[in-house]
Amino acid sequence: MATALVIENDPTDDLRRLGEWLTEGGLDLWVLRPHAGDELPADLDGYVALVVLGGEQQAYPQADGSPGAPWFPALEGLLRKAVRQRIPTLGVCLGGQLLAAAHAGQVERSPSGPEVGPAVVGKRDAADNDPLFRFVPLMPDVLQWHSDEITELPHGATLLAASTRYPNQAFRLGDRAWGLQFHIECDTAMIADWARDSELLAELGYDPELVVAACDRVMADVEEVWQPFAVRFAALALGELDDATIPRPSLPLLGH
Repeated sequence: MATALVIENDPTDDLRRLGEWLTEGGLDLWVLRPHAGDELPADLDGYVALVVLGGEQQAYPQADGSPGAPWFPALEGLLRKAVRQRIPTLGVCLGGQLLAAAHAGQVERSPSGPEVGPAVVGKRDAADNDPLFRFVPLMPDVLQWHSDEITELPHGATLLAASTRYPNQAFRLGDRAWGLQFHIECDTAMIADWARDSELLAELGYDPELVVAACDRVMADVEEVWQPFAVRFAALALGELDDATIPRPSLPLLGH
């Protein structure tokens, strides 16, 4: 089977439902956990796709100038190689932020404050020509759990989805790399784990049980939208999509 490399940045945010959908799409998944000591490869030889998951770390340097996690410089290097080599790439929440930061986008603590719970985002016109987002509904259900945001997209990136408070909810970089600010991988058990003793929910004054219940109510709607999205990403990685549907990058990418 063709293998996708998956980077798990945080033990509390694993592949969960997204892993099931990618497997349904025909991909074998090789998961590396640098938070547990796994070393990242120097390149992506032998992999047909790259998936980078979320986590509590920040995608920008800490106050002392050190990276948000020790492996982030190497991971950003892999993300740049993936875009240059046109390897299908999907970054989720922190993963999407790292994709942006690796290509000179701006990520910072959100001036709009945290965003938590079920939400909808709105597709932009450019999504109609995107090989993955063209089949996503106009206002898809998503799950949010973040305090940071992408405040400036990389040069040449295509904005695919936005919301009122957080304009950069989804983007494509080049022709085969996508970044999502929101979560699609979570199940209710994952959300419940996040909500337990959550400083973020305490800061917002949210009742954890109500947040978990609200997320649980939209799980089927999230799956209805994002399971086909994940399967289509797998098809792209497997070379089963017509290249005529994949837009070529019109602007130079960082590192070219």
